[in-house]
Amino acid sequence: MKTVINSMRLEVPSRSANESFARSAVGCFAAQLDPTLEEVGDIKTAVSEAVTNCIVHAYPDGIGRVLIRARILADRSLEITVRDWGKGIEDVEQARTPMFTTGGDNRSGMGFTIMESFMDSLRVRSSPGKGTTVVMRRKIAERAGIR
Repeated sequence: MKTVINSMRLEVPSRSANESFARSAVGCFAAQLDPTLEEVGDIKTAVSEAVTNCIVHAYPDGIGRVLIRARILADRSLEITVRDWGKGIEDVEQARTPMFTTGGDNRSGMGFTIMESFMDSLRVRSSPGKGTTVVMRRKIAERAGIR
């Protein structure tokens, strides 16, 4: 069992304006681990991609709920869960393929690739018609002289 040092939970409607709020909230929460600016930027970008996926793909024709949960674990890892109850993903493996998108010509299809490149691990669970859960983890190194 993972020892949880601290946690936060944020639930927002799947409105575009809430993407920046979610990324800022998680970035501020992560600050207690004293990450570098680069680490904070990576975390915020990954959260942005995950929340944007919920807004664009889970609820393409309306507004739904997006849950963002962050936990700081005893090993100095930040675990972030982004969940929706939208339309789900038919083929998760295909969705994780770079350049694949169901969002039309204005989407790059790089969301999962970006999340994976900025985090240490990425898990995606989805059920068509029931929603998607993305769990990301990033370990923050302890810097010399800081405890």
